[in-house]
Amino acid sequence: MDRPRTRPRNPCFSSGPTAKRPGWSIQVLEGALVGRSHRSAPAKARLGEVIERSRKLLRLPDDWRLGILPASDTGAFEAALWSLLGARGVDVLAFESFGQGWRSDIEQHLRLEDVRVFEAPYGELPDLTKVDARTRDVVFCWNGTTSGVWVPDGAWIPKEREGLVLCDATSAVFAVALPWDRLDVVTWSWQKVPGGEAQHGMLALSPRAVARLESWRPPRPLPKIFRLTKGGRLNEGIFRGETINTPSMLAVEDALDGLRWLDSIGGLEGAIARSRANLEAVAAWVARTPWVDFLAREPAIRSATSICLQITDPRVAARPEPAQRAFVKAMTATLEAEGVAYDIAGYRDAPPGLRIWGGATVERDDIEALLPWLDWAFHHTLATLPAGD
Repeated sequence: MDRPRTRPRNPCFSSGPTAKRPGWSIQVLEGALVGRSHRSAPAKARLGEVIERSRKLLRLPDDWRLGILPASDTGAFEAALWSLLGARGVDVLAFESFGQGWRSDIEQHLRLEDVRVFEAPYGELPDLTKVDARTRDVVFCWNGTTSGVWVPDGAWIPKEREGLVLCDATSAVFAVALPWDRLDVVTWSWQKVPGGEAQHGMLALSPRAVARLESWRPPRPLPKIFRLTKGGRLNEGIFRGETINTPSMLAVEDALDGLRWLDSIGGLEGAIARSRANLEAVAAWVARTPWVDFLAREPAIRSATSICLQITDPRVAARPEPAQRAFVKAMTATLEAEGVAYDIAGYRDAPPGLRIWGGATVERDDIEALLPWLDWAFHHTLATLPAGD
């Protein structure tokens, strides 16, 4: 098979940190408040701007709080788990590695006893009708970044409920119109759809989540960076840009650049459309390509951001898993050496395969230029297998 002639202009298809927005350059950081205290009025104003721009773009309800926490989405979601869980039973959805990680935290570290786990293998969703989102707390990832699966909607969550719904939405925010009336805690980071740096997390709280924080005290010590209350009341400073620890003002400046760019492409609708277009391009290629398929077989649950593929050709798929992983490693190394695709091997805990980021910062033209290279790299790698293997 001949080597393709057209190359992606941007070969960055990593699922986090993701590609910077089109046209980004280091010069966008020239106005960053480096060397200034994050407690200074100008610095707090920029942190506040991140919050307000995010709130507006996502159409967060007026009575929700939105704040910046340390340690990316992980830090924000851990703060929510440690501060809110234990007041009632918990249902956990685990259909990829991050959901399994939250399950582990809840069972092994928080050591909660009344926990029900709803699992599904990579590429599938658990039966959402069995989740009791009416009387129990619920913990789930909207988008399985390592499986390429996301929940199709929030219809399975009742609007009237007693428990809280905690949603890790880090690869879904700005790619999905989230149903805020069916959620209570939502977290994400700057390093996914906006293309920001992997520094800080965002934590959105419904009034019901705030009420839990102010009326119930978790029976465990909380690390400082997880403490969302002070004197029994919500620490409102967190939600005004008064961060718990020192933020990177370079990362803040970069986050603002990404948010301004999202606004310039049509806001939430524009960002969703770009991600959908990328998924459609991959889907059209998969439909005509015999050696590959989506890890998520059902179209309704396929993520438009973390697009996960599996090699179905029996010359690879019938081999033991270590051999499949070696094949993927060789294939992706070839693509990297050609300078056409960086960091597209599937996640280490996922089945062997490819993972292509399709968020809004990725151009459809680059996706379309990549796809012939995937064909070429597959056949090139296949030809390197020992004769008769």
